[in-house]
Amino acid sequence: MLEEKNDNLHEADGKSGIEINDSVANDAIETSDSETLTQDLVSETENEVEKQENDHQEALDVITNSNAAESEDETLKDRHDIPMQDYNTFSLDALVDELKKLVNIDKVMSVKDHIEEIKKAFLLQYHHLIEEKKEEFLASNPDPNEEFEYHLPLKSKFDEYYNVFRDKRNAHFKHLQTNLKSNLENRLAIVEELKELINPQENIKDTLKHFNELRERWKNAGAIPKDKYNHVWNNYHFHVENFYDYLHLDREARDLDFKHNLELKQKIIARVEELVNDTDVSKSFRELQDLHRIWKEEIGPVSKEHRDAIWNQFSELTKKIHDKRELLFESQRANEQKNLETKKEIIAKIEVLGSEKVNSHSQWLIQIQKVEELRNEFFAAGKVPSEVNEETWAAFKTAVRNFNAFKNSFYKDIKKDQNDNLNKKLALVAKAKELQESTDFSATTPVMKQIQEEWKQIGHVPKKYSDKIWKEFKDACNHYFDKLKEHKSEENSEEVAAFDNKKTYLDTLRSFQLTGDHKTDLDAIKAHIETWKGFGKVPFSRRHIEGKFNKILDALFEKLSLSKKESEMMRFANRIDSLSDSNDTRKLDNEKIFIMRKIEEVQNEIFQLENNIQFFTNTKNAKKENSIVTEVRKNIAIHKESLEVWKDKLKQLRNLGQE
Repeated sequence: MLEEKNDNLHEADGKSGIEINDSVANDAIETSDSETLTQDLVSETENEVEKQENDHQEALDVITNSNAAESEDETLKDRHDIPMQDYNTFSLDALVDELKKLVNIDKVMSVKDHIEEIKKAFLLQYHHLIEEKKEEFLASNPDPNEEFEYHLPLKSKFDEYYNVFRDKRNAHFKHLQTNLKSNLENRLAIVEELKELINPQENIKDTLKHFNELRERWKNAGAIPKDKYNHVWNNYHFHVENFYDYLHLDREARDLDFKHNLELKQKIIARVEELVNDTDVSKSFRELQDLHRIWKEEIGPVSKEHRDAIWNQFSELTKKIHDKRELLFESQRANEQKNLETKKEIIAKIEVLGSEKVNSHSQWLIQIQKVEELRNEFFAAGKVPSEVNEETWAAFKTAVRNFNAFKNSFYKDIKKDQNDNLNKKLALVAKAKELQESTDFSATTPVMKQIQEEWKQIGHVPKKYSDKIWKEFKDACNHYFDKLKEHKSEENSEEVAAFDNKKTYLDTLRSFQLTGDHKTDLDAIKAHIETWKGFGKVPFSRRHIEGKFNKILDALFEKLSLSKKESEMMRFANRIDSLSDSNDTRKLDNEKIFIMRKIEEVQNEIFQLENNIQFFTNTKNAKKENSIVTEVRKNIAIHKESLEVWKDKLKQLRNLGQE
């Protein structure tokens, strides 16, 4: 018979049932009870063996199916070198960056699964974002004729990179399809040549040489379609075993090859025993996959006496690694269940936020920030069991959607206030435009400043109008104040001329000499004051010249035989006229407040002094105190004279306000 007929095939363990020896069978006939018991034992044993066989077969099937896929496209092997990450925890930016990196890898099929996972994670987040933006748009734009549009630049980048991958993948598939067909034809041709090797007329050495050439050609024949993989390999092995059976004519050569194959397979088993104890289960499984490929595709059969034992040993070790891999998957599923509980808690928190009543924009900003943080936690929580993934995602979207609807209802209520604010600001825009060409600067400037203050006090307006009306308002205000600035520049030239005239006039005034006639000299001084006023205002930075003029006046007044009151009132009148001409209402008001305070102080001082006199006149030694009383009365008279001056100044100021 053929040696190792089904080596490496699904039935390679050689066990198809349980053998029952004759003694057991004979004893089973004696009584119906013992027969029933024996049948039960046999049935249980068969079930146990069948279960073990199924477990072994499941482990072998995983290896076989994976190898069949990688045999079709050898670039799939490289996908194990790129760790599959939990892309659901990535942000949109991170997903695009990862996609860009993977697209640049030449072996397109090695990144196919990774890119498809990235695409799934990206689109989930992107569609969720679009739904939120649309809800916000509908909440703030009730007009059904206005279409929703939202452009995310990141989506354009994603599409660009994904299209590059898709083009590379399509080109790869086209090239692969051509090669698969050609390689399948080559392998089938090799099988046909194997059939023709069994020819007693040829020299055995030439036949062996031809056989080895066919085996080498088989190794290098390339990938074939995965659905043809097992069938073609089984045919190949069948005819290889046929050839070994034919080699009984040269048993020494056959046994030598059997021995060599056995040694190779024993080395593989030794390596698998090491992999069983390796802590990196995923890496061990990938290497086991390669060892199965070598066992099946590169090493020939062994002698019949070792066939079952060595295959059973190999498959048993395979099952151990497969079981460790399943334990790893169970651990991952436990983590996924934990992630599910975390995501449920996050959804519950968002649902609570979606029902808490909030009455101000600032509080809503806090709520929105909380939801944003919970959303990030949701994406960072990791994978959940695949069977509840869609359900969990739907619950999350519903919770966020309900929160947004609750939030939008609040902003709908305040939109009326924003429209009211819009109308107020539009009124100010109209007023600013109306005044922007005014040349009555003294009257218009306070009004323009007032409407600017009013603008600041008005709240938000709808966003789509905000920039437009602000530009209109700002342009109108700027236009007016630019004109005001030009006007002041013109005024400044007149003030400089006034300064030059006053500076020259000071030299004339310094040379002025009194005649000695009181009336003539007083009229002359008044004429000088009127001439000085006629020159007009000087620049603010040069108003020190007014002080020089007043010093000269003070010196002239001292030479005149004027009363102190007359002299004081003339100087005051000159000062007030100067402030009045400068239109400095603030300084005039300050002067008025100062005089009123001085009047109050003097009155209080007079009151105190009069109380003191009353005290001294009521004492027994009033006569001895005459000198003190006399001094107090003198002080009272001085203060009353001062009071009259201050009152006259206040009267003059008030009369100025009525003019």
